[in-house]
Amino acid sequence: MKLICYLSNGYPTIEASINMAKDYIEAGCDIIEVDFPSSDPYLEGEYIANRMKEALTACNDYSRYMDGIIKIKSSHPNTKFILLAYENTILEIGLDRFISFCTDNSMTDLIYVGNNNEEVKKKMIQSGIKISCYIQFHMDEEEINSAVESNGFVYMQAKPTTNNINPGFPTLKHCIDHLKGLGINREIYCGVGIYSPEDIQMAKEAGADGVFVGSTVLKLHTDIPRMKETITLFKKTCEE
Repeated sequence: MKLICYLSNGYPTIEASINMAKDYIEAGCDIIEVDFPSSDPYLEGEYIANRMKEALTACNDYSRYMDGIIKIKSSHPNTKFILLAYENTILEIGLDRFISFCTDNSMTDLIYVGNNNEEVKKKMIQSGIKISCYIQFHMDEEEINSAVESNGFVYMQAKPTTNNINPGFPTLKHCIDHLKGLGINREIYCGVGIYSPEDIQMAKEAGADGVFVGSTVLKLHTDIPRMKETITLFKKTCEE
C-alpha cells in the first residue's frame, strides 16, 4: 500500500518546499500530493487555508511554483506526484498553460477542486489529465456515479466525520468492496481521518491502495527528525 504525504507548496517558501519533499522521500514517502496554493481555498480547513494564504503572500507568481515542482520531480524521478489545484487557480494560470505543464512533465494525476465547470474539466480529461473523484463515507450515489465514470483515482473518505454512515456500508471495507464491485479498477486512496499507524492498518485491511496523510506530517515540519521518523513508521505499517 502506498503512503501519500501532503506538501504545502510555497510554505514558508518554495525553496523550503523543495527541501521538504526531499525529506519526505528519504523517510519513505511513495507519493507526494503537492498543491498550487489557492486564493480561495474554500474546501480546506483553517490550517491548510492559512498555509496557502501565507505562501501566496510570500510569492504570488505561479511560474515559480511550477519551476519548484519541476525541480522536485527532476531530482526524484522515481517518485509519483499528485497535483492539487482549485479551478480558480487553474484559470489564473491559464487553462492551456496548466494542461501543458501537467502533460509536458508527466504529472497527470489531479485533485481538481472546482465549481463543476464542465468545459474546463472536459478539456483537461481530453488532454490526458486524470481527475480524481472524492467519495464521502456515507457513499453518496451521485459521487459514486461520478467515480465510475471518471478516469482518475478514487479519493475515499477513510472515516465518518459527522456520523455520516450509510447502513448499507457501515465500514470502510464495505465501501471499498462496493466500489470495486461496480467495476472500479483504478486506485482507491483513502484520506481524511488518517492520523496513526492504526488508521493506516485499518485502511490496508479494507483494501485501500494508498493512504493520504496530511496534518500529522505537516505539523512536524519544525522537527524534521521526528517528522521523518513518523513517515518511516507510517511506511512500515503500509508494508506490513
